[in-house]
Amino acid sequence: MQVPRSAREVPVAKITGQGLTSIALLVALLWTCVIGERFILRRAADDAAQVMQAMRELRLKNRQEPAGAPVHRPYRRPHAEMG
Repeated sequence: MQVPRSAREVPVAKITGQGLTSIALLVALLWTCVIGERFILRRAADDAAQVMQAMRELRLKNRQEPAGAPVHRPYRRPHAEMG
């Protein structure tokens, strides 16, 4: 059995120019989303580190340190004058 010549030339799958263009646009959109996500995650990590540093500084700033020991001065009797 012989296959007619026109039946052999029919492509099984064919991508048109419009299909190729839409694939290219979707791939570009996908890469834009991936790069944007990485940028957002990096910025979020930097912000989180900055917040942790600020909290650490506030904790150290608000820490109550004991005052120095009081200085004991010798007792002096006040001079009473009559005037």
